[in-house]
Amino acid sequence: MSARRWLPEVPRGWPDLTREATEPYFRRLDDALAGFPEPVFPDRGRIFRALELTPRDRVRVVILGQDPYHGAGQADGLAFSVPRGVPVPPSLRNVFLELRRDVGAEPPGHGDLSAWARRGVLLLNTVLTVPAGRAGGHAGWGWERFTDAVIRSLAAAAAPSVVLLWGRHARAKAPLLGGSGHIVIETAHPSPLSARRGFLGSSCFSRANRALADRGRDPLDWSLPPGTGKDARADLALAPPSSPL
Repeated sequence: MSARRWLPEVPRGWPDLTREATEPYFRRLDDALAGFPEPVFPDRGRIFRALELTPRDRVRVVILGQDPYHGAGQADGLAFSVPRGVPVPPSLRNVFLELRRDVGAEPPGHGDLSAWARRGVLLLNTVLTVPAGRAGGHAGWGWERFTDAVIRSLAAAAAPSVVLLWGRHARAKAPLLGGSGHIVIETAHPSPLSARRGFLGSSCFSRANRALADRGRDPLDWSLPPGTGKDARADLALAPPSSPL
């Protein structure tokens, strides 16, 4: 079987995943991506960005997404996040609405969540790549096994974290955390299709901070740095209808 040749190295902040990258399924995934004839998002160098920005020993909160945005320029390697200057997708707009209602943090005028990642929020999609224009196109390729290993790694960590499971797809991962001592908060997904059925009004951000404080960990600063005028202008428009979530 060929050596890994396309995917970047697993970040050093997750040493227990190094062996996972040597498993046959991971090498098959690497070969499939190396030979894939269509554009793949996010850019190769950002596929493991969530793990790079939030090493295992710094994780305080986990937010699980499904797969990256499939529109050009949208995916930045962090679940729910988009680069500055890119219109904020509808689900993320609802996240910002609940954030303001819950903890008083104003929407930043952009969709870049990297400040959260650097403060200890692991923004992990369960599938880490997507073909251009085809949401879910790499589901079942092997990424789910890899990201399940990420979740199991967290479950074994000594310091308790808060795991926010938004929607049915994310809630299906709850059994991986059973008996771990981590705090699981389940809500509806922030998508416009479901946000008013249990996400808006859930107070998931303040609940996460209370859970951290109750277990002797510092609460999270959920505010995001404000954008520039260019960011704000981009934020005036919703993401195009073809964009997922």
